[in-house]
Amino acid sequence: MAEDTDKESKTEAATEKRVRDAIEKGDIPFSREAPVFASILGFLLALAFFARGQTAQLAQDLSLLLDDPRGFRLESGEDATMLLNQVALAAGRFLLPFLLLLSVCSLAASLLQNLPRLVGDRIAPKWSRVSPMAGLSRIFGLQGQVEFLKSVVKFLSVSVVALLLLRSERTRAVNAMFVDPSQLPELILTVAIRLVSAVAIAIIVIVAGDLVWSRLRWQRSLRMSRQDIKDEHKQSEGDPSVKARLRSLAQDRARNQMLANVDRATVVIANPTHFAVALRYEPAENPAPLVLAKGQDLIALRIRAIAEENGIAVIEDKPLARSLYEAVQVDQTIPAEFYRAVAQILFFLFARAR
Repeated sequence: MAEDTDKESKTEAATEKRVRDAIEKGDIPFSREAPVFASILGFLLALAFFARGQTAQLAQDLSLLLDDPRGFRLESGEDATMLLNQVALAAGRFLLPFLLLLSVCSLAASLLQNLPRLVGDRIAPKWSRVSPMAGLSRIFGLQGQVEFLKSVVKFLSVSVVALLLLRSERTRAVNAMFVDPSQLPELILTVAIRLVSAVAIAIIVIVAGDLVWSRLRWQRSLRMSRQDIKDEHKQSEGDPSVKARLRSLAQDRARNQMLANVDRATVVIANPTHFAVALRYEPAENPAPLVLAKGQDLIALRIRAIAEENGIAVIEDKPLARSLYEAVQVDQTIPAEFYRAVAQILFFLFARAR
């Protein structure tokens, strides 16, 4: 019941990260019918292009046995072994092109669906792969039912196609008994090509449906709930509460560093309690006054307190303090439009110091 509820909650399409993680783990859509269909096509190509030549070569290789079967010595086990080796070698040369073409076509069908990748988790031993209960759930589950249905449809399709084709070739098969035996291989080859072609046409619909089904089933298995998407977002972007905490710590660190520089200021320009800007002017260091610290409300009061503790002049100028606070960042020199106003304050302080 809980599993059904969990599946019902997964209504959202998989994110790019979920799809990427699934592919990296080897969870990819794959149609088992495509390699089977490719093998049938490979067999059809082999019949059409290689069967005649291979049959002639096989007949030539076995001509000695066929023409004069009594000419072989079978007086010992070695003679029998030699005969079997010759027959096996001839049969191997006959079957090799067929097997190679079937293997290449099947492998190509698998590679075209998905590129191969080595995934350790897929080959690691797991109890669920040998568990009887897990096996029964796979057999009687949705996937098992679909595979059974495909097998039934394939069996019925191939049976009907083969029956119809053989019935249509019944007359030719009867007439073949009265023709030259040398024409029988050509007749058999023609019927075989037609039969395999008809089977391939019958199965192509099943293969197309299986390709679509495997893709849809894979996408459905990757569906996510809204909570899954939120959790993934937190993992990829970071937990908002943690990010806020880190941001707060960084701001506190920067604020403490800024307040530690106030004791190096030349003057603090303040708007009695709301704004305070600490400036340092040393012609050898910077051509214009440098903002060491600035703050509002409690920070402004703290800047003023540090300045008074260190004997630094605090000049109250409401418009200038507010304008400097809004226009200049810490560790930046003041813009040119403030030169005149700040220069008058500095001239007053230097004159008083004399």
